[in-house]
Amino acid sequence: MNKAAIELSEYRLGKAKDLLKQADVLLKHQGYDGSINRSYYAIFNAVRALLALLNLDSQRHSGVIAYFDRYFVKTGICEKLLSRIVHDAFDVRQVSDYEDFAAPTFEQAQLQFDNATTLIDQVEQIRALLI
Repeated sequence: MNKAAIELSEYRLGKAKDLLKQADVLLKHQGYDGSINRSYYAIFNAVRALLALLNLDSQRHSGVIAYFDRYFVKTGICEKLLSRIVHDAFDVRQVSDYEDFAAPTFEQAQLQFDNATTLIDQVEQIRALLI
């Protein structure tokens, strides 16, 4: 594995952790839609951190998710639960960000935050094995 891929992966994971902190602050201050958004982007950047190790990326969110499923979930490197977390976060964020009159609840935001925390913890473990 080349040094540039490892550095990019580390950068993206750091960004994911920063976004998770933002999600936590928003959650604690009742900014549920913002927390859901930040949790999703924490997940998205954590997934991209793994993809960087394989020199893969996509300009589309759906492409990033498809690569994750293909190269990490279907191969058994990641458990299917992580795929469900990613897909659910994408769907919930879409509704929260784009649906008129969407009113995310504390429970929805907390679930997304907890899922993002789980996924980032798993990504850290997987990266340690791959590097």
